[in-house]
Amino acid sequence: MRHPILLTACLVGIALISGCAGKGTDETVERAFQDVNVIDESNLNDVMLTVADPNEAVTYFNRALANNSDRIDLQRGLAYSLVRAKRFAEAAPAWKKVTQMDAATPEDSVAYADTLIRTGDWKTAEATLDALPPTHETFNRYRLEAMLADSNEEWTKSDSFYEIATGLTTKPSGVLNNWGYSKLTRGDYTDAERLFGEAIRQDPTLFTAKNNLVLARSAQGDYTLPVIPMDQTERAQLLHTMALSAIKRGDVRTGKSLLRDAIDTHPQHFDPAVRALQALET
Repeated sequence: MRHPILLTACLVGIALISGCAGKGTDETVERAFQDVNVIDESNLNDVMLTVADPNEAVTYFNRALANNSDRIDLQRGLAYSLVRAKRFAEAAPAWKKVTQMDAATPEDSVAYADTLIRTGDWKTAEATLDALPPTHETFNRYRLEAMLADSNEEWTKSDSFYEIATGLTTKPSGVLNNWGYSKLTRGDYTDAERLFGEAIRQDPTLFTAKNNLVLARSAQGDYTLPVIPMDQTERAQLLHTMALSAIKRGDVRTGKSLLRDAIDTHPQHFDPAVRALQALET
């Protein structure tokens, strides 16, 4: 009678050991899957913030936030994605929510101020930047401070902030272009021309700076194209800009000549220049 009892006890022991081993294995596998999910989610977040369609990214982060509303990384991702999608009216409150979360950083406030400027709310943007500690010295902050000083026509501050911002980045072409445009609006055409030229040297593909450079030269009565990198299409567009500047200054004959040059230079049909020339001639 002892043998069946002993056999039963052994079977129960084996079952218990198997059960424990199975439970431990399940937990290990579950933890491994959780780790993989965290890695996958992190990679997916990065993809959504960089290469994904901005509106798809907005949908993704909204869905993720539905079950994780306290996660600042997801809220920040939503705000960034709304900016990328140019949905600035929605991005502003999204960034405001980020700045009110426990783990918010000063750079979140800078991003909030940037979005406010894009919506035209300069007053709130200025108040947001003013609330930052003076020790937070970053390129983005000084770039926005310069723009705010421009809007208030505080030219000394503007120049100071642009200069600081230029020194805080390895890619200053954009801020140099903005600084040049600030000089252009003040009527300081010589300095504007210099800054646009420097922006182009930093980034030879920056067509906005090329166009602004032509505007600065034309404002001084100089209707010759600068010696800068340009393809045939860009050359035609710059001639067109120069022509319109000449016409605006009352030099219609020069404007007509430049429009003809633009039409002849463009590798395809240049409709804006053609319409402008037709309007002048009729």
